[in-house]
Amino acid sequence: MNFLFAWRYFRSSKSTNAINIIAWISMIAIAVGSAALIIVLSVFNGFEDLVKGLYADFYADMRIVPAQGKTFHISPAQIQELRNTGGVAVISFIAEEKAVLNGAFQSIVSVKGVDAQYTSINKINAPKHIPRGKFDLGTIEDPKIVVGSGIENAAGIDVEKGLYPAILFLPNKEAAKLSSDDGLHSFKVMPSGVFAVQQEFDNKYVFSNLAFVKYMLGMAADEFSGIEMKITGDPAKVQKIIRSQLGKDFVVETRYEQNRTLYAVMEVEKWVIYGILTLILVVATFNMIGALTMLVLEKQKDIAVLKAMGASDEKIQQIFLSEGLLLAGLGGGAGILLAIFICWLQVRYKLIRLGGNSFIIDYYPVKLSVPDFFLVGGTVIFIALVAAWIPARKAGLQLFSLKS
Repeated sequence: MNFLFAWRYFRSSKSTNAINIIAWISMIAIAVGSAALIIVLSVFNGFEDLVKGLYADFYADMRIVPAQGKTFHISPAQIQELRNTGGVAVISFIAEEKAVLNGAFQSIVSVKGVDAQYTSINKINAPKHIPRGKFDLGTIEDPKIVVGSGIENAAGIDVEKGLYPAILFLPNKEAAKLSSDDGLHSFKVMPSGVFAVQQEFDNKYVFSNLAFVKYMLGMAADEFSGIEMKITGDPAKVQKIIRSQLGKDFVVETRYEQNRTLYAVMEVEKWVIYGILTLILVVATFNMIGALTMLVLEKQKDIAVLKAMGASDEKIQQIFLSEGLLLAGLGGGAGILLAIFICWLQVRYKLIRLGGNSFIIDYYPVKLSVPDFFLVGGTVIFIALVAAWIPARKAGLQLFSLKS
């Protein structure tokens, strides 16, 4: 019944055209604000998915590292227990250490020795991530390295010609001092490829085969820096099982926990963007307050008749609150439909491009998310209720006379 009155007041002609104009302006403003919220949140979702995808191409679903120190020892029985754990699809062993790489120039890098299973737990060797050469790590007798694109430039590594080997210096754990003559082991390695995933990784990592890195670091057969795994089951459940198997000497991290800061920053950024754009809707509601206030003055006689027929103050308030919700609903609905159409155009035709040529993609990515629709819809309704309450309360409490 309340919305029936609201719809009739919305459609009925007014004595002053300004009321209709202000009402339509408020609807258009709400539509623009709603569309802006959906579009910007969708673009943010697109970039968030892109970044997470890049990190997923490098990081494993789950990682085991020592609780203290750089390395740990793990027995064959524990390894077999890991392999038999439900939800664990692939296990890869890692040996990692800081090193110095000498090409045409000298550069400090992180050498990551990986086994043959490593490329099964991520997409580091995908063609899109190997712009030059190939992901060939060689053997313990003939080691090769795959360097990040940033390190390729910093160290002056020549991958395409492959004429000159680089020299890799790794710390000697048996040396009394790192600065002594025998503080570093050195070995000539041939660069075989370049990877490009994300600048954070490209400027830091060099890959080689696990056996060679363990030999250079003097690590025992059962000693590793980490274990990375591909998970097919529920990560939380698998993590709980593995923690109980290995005990407190090991740290078991999911992909989210490996990049906790990144995910936290992206989440904060999204809420900040939402808060800023919500101000557009708040400003738009000032027009609604004006339109409803003028409508209350326009319908003085109607209110008096309704009260004479027994309508309570609360009933009058509900009618004008419904009018506010109707204006917000029509504006918000139109804005959401407009946002869907614009996002569809961007996905289909990539109308808005990114400037420059240094990006992985050359257009703004867009991803529509159902929770965003509920969030924006709820925000519009809440703001509309708060804005409509002021004129609605005035209409319910004020006394009007049928006498002109």
